[in-house]
Amino acid sequence: MKIKKIYVAIFALLAVSAISLNACRPVRNLINQPSPWSGKSIVKSRLPQFVSTKKTVFIIADSKLTELFDMLAPFYLFNATDKANVYIVAKDKTPILIKRNLFVVPQLSFSEADAMHIQPDVIVIPALSVRDEHQDSLMITWIKKQFSTATKMLTVCDGSATGAATGLYDGKLITTHASDYNIVKSHFSKPQWMQNVSVTKDGNLFSTAGVSNAAEGSLTVIAELFGQETTQKVMADIHYPYAAIKSKHQSIAMSGSNKFTVAKKILFGRNRDIGILLENGIDEFAMASIIDTYGRTFPASFKTYMLNDSTIQTKYGLALINTGNNRIDGLDELHVVMPETFSKADDLYFKNIKTISYNKIENQYLFDKCLKRIAEQYGHQFEKFVKVSLDYN
Repeated sequence: MKIKKIYVAIFALLAVSAISLNACRPVRNLINQPSPWSGKSIVKSRLPQFVSTKKTVFIIADSKLTELFDMLAPFYLFNATDKANVYIVAKDKTPILIKRNLFVVPQLSFSEADAMHIQPDVIVIPALSVRDEHQDSLMITWIKKQFSTATKMLTVCDGSATGAATGLYDGKLITTHASDYNIVKSHFSKPQWMQNVSVTKDGNLFSTAGVSNAAEGSLTVIAELFGQETTQKVMADIHYPYAAIKSKHQSIAMSGSNKFTVAKKILFGRNRDIGILLENGIDEFAMASIIDTYGRTFPASFKTYMLNDSTIQTKYGLALINTGNNRIDGLDELHVVMPETFSKADDLYFKNIKTISYNKIENQYLFDKCLKRIAEQYGHQFEKFVKVSLDYN
C-alpha cells in the first residue's frame, strides 16, 4: 500500500511538473515585457515625396510602444487610396517598438514635420505606451498644434486616452476597446463615452473600438475624404467582409470565462513556437493582421524572421528592424505572407517546418482566416477569447 502511494505521489509530481513546464514559456512572455529600442539607429524609412494635391495623414507613434494594427492598418489603408501623403510621425527618429524584437522606423520626427510646414488633413492616434492622464506633454502639445477646425482626428482603440488628454474630445463622442473601456473612462470624465459602435463621429472627431476596428475607423474617414468609389476599392483590396463599413459593434469585455479558457490552454494545451517570415515589399495590413491575431494565442514564442538582412522595407516604404535571431530550433509553424517570393533557399532553410501561406487571391479577410484556423487548433472557446482580445465582435 505504501509503495502504491509513493507511485501516486511521483505521478502527481510529474504531472504538476509537466503542466508547469508547458505553461512556463507563455507565462514568461507575458511577464517579461519587450524592451524599447536602446542606442542609435542609422536605418531610415522611405520618405514619400510630398504631393500638394493629395491629402496629408499624420499617424502618431510612440517609440516605447505603439500597437501594431492600430498604426499599420491606417498606414496601409490611407496609402492604398493613392490619394494621400501618409507619414508615421514620432517625437524623434527612435525606432518604434511594435513587437518583441521588431521595430519600425518613423518617417518624420515632430521637428521634421514642422520644418515641412504641412497642415495635416487627418491625424491618427493609435494606442500608445501611456493610456491614462500621464501623457507626454510634448506629444500632447504638438498634436494640438497640428489640429485645426478642418482637421479630422481619429483615435484608434486605447489611443482614446491620448485623444482625450488633448481636451479636443471634451463634450464629444468617443469610444475605446471594450475590455479597457471602464479603465480609460475613469481617467477622463469630460468626453461623452459610448459603446456598441465600431466608430464614433462627432464633427471632425472620430474614434474606434478596439484594435480590429482600426479598419472601420480608417475606412470611415476615407469615405468622407475621397468618396465611395475609392472606399470600395480599398475595401476590395483587403477583402473586407461587409458590403458597407460595419457600424454595429458588440462591446464585449474580457470575462472570467475568457480568462479561464486562456489558463486552460496555457496549462493543458499545446503552446506552439510560431514564426513569421518578413520580406521586402511585405503588405503592412496583412503582416499586422497575422501578428496581432496569433500574438494573442499565448504561444510559447512568436519570432520574426528576416533571412537576408536585419532590416526590410515594407510595401509602402517603412523600414522594419529585427533584433532577434533566425534560429529555427523547435519552430512548429512558419507564416509566409508573401508565398510568391518564397524561394528554394527559404524552403531549404525551413525544411520540415509547417508553413502557412497567405495568398491575396483567396478573397478572405485575414482576421477571419486566422480566427478560423485558431478555432481548429484550440477550439471555439479560445477563438472567442481571441476575438474579444481584438474587440472583433
